[in-house]
This record gives sequence, structure tokens and C-alpha cells, in this order.
Amino acid sequence: MKQKNTFTRIYEIVRQIPVGSVTTYGQIALLLGNPRMSRVVGYALHVNPEPGIIPCHRVVNRFGGLSSAFAFGGENQQRILLEDEGVSFLEDGRVDMKRHMWYGPSF
Repeated sequence: MKQKNTFTRIYEIVRQIPVGSVTTYGQIALLLGNPRMSRVVGYALHVNPEPGIIPCHRVVNRFGGLSSAFAFGGENQQRILLEDEGVSFLEDGRVDMKRHMWYGPSF
């Protein structure tokens, strides 16, 4: 049986993030079984082959910060997409991780 490549596995995880939730690059790396792969996760999302299908806007940094290089319209676009899904933000502009963090399909 052929093993799936890492990017395919990343995209499969990201597709599972529910509307109104976010996760982190590091959490996705942990779900992949290698917590040191968060930069690989970031790169995979930067080259997302299916924008709008793979909801990479639901992935934020470990502090709830948005990507300054959000590939589909800039940082404000990521915030708009998340707000449209009901994600709330703290006064400093970070996602309220206590309310919206998704840890994975087994949690």
C-alpha cells in the first residue's frame, strides 16, 4: 500500500477543522506525528492547491496570531473569513484560542 505524502496528510487534517474553529501549525504537525514539522505545515498551506476547499484560513500561530503572508488576500482577509465563521478575537487582534482551538479529530 502506498503511503500518502506529507502535504496530502496535512490537507486532510485541515479539511477536518470545523467551521468556527482554528488550530495551529504545531498542532497539525503533532497530529502528523512529528511536532517539529510546523514550518512544513506552513509551507504546505502557502501552496494550497485548492483555495476555498482546503480551509487554510483556519490555521493560526500558537498565540492565535494571523498569518502576515496569508496567501489569499492578506492578513485582513484571513480575519474576515474567520469572523464570518463566528471566530472571536481578543482586543490585541489574536484569535480567542480558549474558545476556538480545535485539537484534532480524536479530541
